[in-house]
Amino acid sequence: MAVEIPSLIKPSRLRSRGGLLGECVAEFLGTFVLISFGCGVVAMAVAALPGSGRAATPTTIFLAAGDWLLITWGWAFAVVFGVYVAGGVSGAHINPAVTLAMAVRRGFPWLKVLPYWFAQIVGAFAGAALVYLVYHQAINAFDAAVPGPKVNGHTNATFSIFATFPAAYFHGGIWGPLIDQIVGTAFLLMLIAAVLDLRNQAVKANLAPLIVGFVVAAIGMSYGANAGYAINPARDFGPRLFTWALGWDSLAFPGTVAGSYSGYWWIPIVGPLVGAVVGILIYDLFIGDVLVVRAEMAELPEPGRSRPVLEEDE
Repeated sequence: MAVEIPSLIKPSRLRSRGGLLGECVAEFLGTFVLISFGCGVVAMAVAALPGSGRAATPTTIFLAAGDWLLITWGWAFAVVFGVYVAGGVSGAHINPAVTLAMAVRRGFPWLKVLPYWFAQIVGAFAGAALVYLVYHQAINAFDAAVPGPKVNGHTNATFSIFATFPAAYFHGGIWGPLIDQIVGTAFLLMLIAAVLDLRNQAVKANLAPLIVGFVVAAIGMSYGANAGYAINPARDFGPRLFTWALGWDSLAFPGTVAGSYSGYWWIPIVGPLVGAVVGILIYDLFIGDVLVVRAEMAELPEPGRSRPVLEEDE
C-alpha cells in the first residue's frame, strides 16, 4: 500500500535542492554510506576483530586468504547500499571516475562534474570520520600493540583502514600500481556500462546496484592485493585527507613508507580517472557500436552470421 511521506522541510524551502544542489547532497550521502561501510569493514578486519579477542592474537591480520573475502564483500555491500541511497536523485556515481566516464560517453553535463567530485570527496571524508569515531579505541590499541616503524604513533596497517598503498613486490615502482588502477577501474566502468545498457541484457527489477556490488567484489578478489583496489579517487583521497589531518602525516601525504614506496597519493586518483575512460570506450567500441548497428538493421542475424539472410524476393 502506497503511503504519502511528507517532507521534513517546507516545499518552498526545498526548491533549491530540486536541481544540482540536491544531486550533490545525494552524492555526498551515497559516498558517505560507501565509505562508512567500506572503511568500516577494513577497520573490523585490521583492528576491531584482533583487539576484541576474536583473532589469534591482538595483532593478527589476514591469517588466511579467506579473511580477504570479508573485505571484498564488505566493500561490495558498501557500493550496493550507497547506490541504492543516492540512485534516484543523482544517479549514484559516488565515484569521480564514474562521473568522468559518464561525461565523456553518456552525455552527463560537464558543468556538473566538478560539483559532483567535490560532493563525493566531502562525503568520503565524512565517512572516514565516522569510522574513526566508532573505531578509534580499536585503532589506538592496535597501533600501541604493534612494534616497528610508526608515524606519530600510527602504523601503516591502521592507515590501510582508510586509504590504499601498493604491495611490497612493486619495490616502490610507479607503473605497476598505476597500471593496476587503470585496469581495475576499466573493468568497473566496462561492466557498469553493460549493466546499465538497456539495449543489452538489461538488469531488471532495480537490481543494478546489487550487480554493480558484485562487480566490485569480483575486482577485489581478482586484482585487490596489488594496490588495495581503490578504483575510486574520492574513496582514497577523502579518507587519506582525513588521516593526514589526524596525524598519519607522511603515510597519507605524500604517501610514503621508508624503503617501500614514496609519493603514492596521486596514483589512486590518476589511475582510476584514466581507467574509467578506457573502460567505457572499450565497451562502446566492442559492444555498444554493435548494438547501434543491430538496432539500425532492425533485424538480428542468425547465430554465426554477420548479417541477416535475405529472402530471394527481397
